[in-house]
Amino acid sequence: MKYIIWFFFIASVASVICGYILDVPYTQKLIGFGVLSFFFIVIPLFTYHRWKGRDIKEYMLTKEKIEDMRKKEGDKRKL
Repeated sequence: MKYIIWFFFIASVASVICGYILDVPYTQKLIGFGVLSFFFIVIPLFTYHRWKGRDIKEYMLTKEKIEDMRKKEGDKRKL
């Protein structure tokens, strides 16, 4: 998975760079496809790769966690 992410990342960056350097009629398409592939392929793959196997509830802010934080800080307010 890591190598697939790297491949698409390098391909999208290369597409953007070639779009700026080369003087061909489709330079704007090269830049556009590079940006789109980065945001719609690379970022979701990277996010999936980094978050798989983790529990999302560990990172959610719940009422119990807020009360625990207030106890640690010594705040006496109620929710």
